[in-house]
Amino acid sequence: MTTSNAAIVTTARGTDAGHPSKPQRHRLTGKALAARIVLYVVLIAIAAVYIYPFLIQVATSFKTDPDAASNAASLLPQTWTIAAYQKLFVNSDFPLWFKNSVIVTVFVTIGRVFFDSLAGYALARLHFRGRSVVFAALIAVMSVPMVVLLIPKFLVINTLGIYDSYTGMILPLLVDAAGVFIMKNFFESIPVSVEEQARIDGAGTFRVFWSVVLPMATPALITIVILSFQGSWNELSHFIISTQNPQLTTLTKGVASLASGQLSAGTQYPLKLAAAAIMTIPVAVMFFIFQRRIMNTSEGAVKE
Repeated sequence: MTTSNAAIVTTARGTDAGHPSKPQRHRLTGKALAARIVLYVVLIAIAAVYIYPFLIQVATSFKTDPDAASNAASLLPQTWTIAAYQKLFVNSDFPLWFKNSVIVTVFVTIGRVFFDSLAGYALARLHFRGRSVVFAALIAVMSVPMVVLLIPKFLVINTLGIYDSYTGMILPLLVDAAGVFIMKNFFESIPVSVEEQARIDGAGTFRVFWSVVLPMATPALITIVILSFQGSWNELSHFIISTQNPQLTTLTKGVASLASGQLSAGTQYPLKLAAAAIMTIPVAVMFFIFQRRIMNTSEGAVKE
């Protein structure tokens, strides 16, 4: 009997030694649990405030005009219909607006990624006379409201003879002060020893930038892509002063014109909100695809 008990104790000890017990979860006290519940309730309420208008937008786009006018805040249409979407694509210039926005956004995004990274690298690494003045001017531009620059921008576009053209819509947006600032700060975080090794191997300044530094700046580049895509896709004021030709109307100008009842009389809530819902899709898709790679730590390492 004693031997048997000893064996049981030994087995139990061996089991405990070989398989340590799992850490016990700390139970929340009453006050901590109440505080956490209150926090979650507040967060859910804040999320609802932001999400509810978007849900109304999507739901109203599937309503009829009378239903949207009488039950504007309802999330369940009395009669489901896609008449607003059919009217947008068949009886309006919405496809043309969409095409113009895509053309402008693609060229602006590519241009900003290239020129912002070039300017950011020059300010971060190249030592030239007046560099501090250029950087101070960059900060000053970021602090000036864009509305103040609309009339000077129009005068420059008109003087250059690019008014009412894709060139006038795209060229002034190819460089962004905030993008240059982001790229400059990111390039300064990359060790200089990486570039020195490339220069020892005979690489020139642009080769070092293009083949060595730029691939390491992928997180910053993705951030610029998202910001540039969103900014140019949602741009309105610049297109107002750079074009007046209906064939060059973008989504922002077109959707804004719907607010004045351009297509027909009445509130036209389903039509307007259907256009707005479609307009949000590309930006949302772009953000959700790349959100995890926005401004992560620098990729790459220095070999010792």
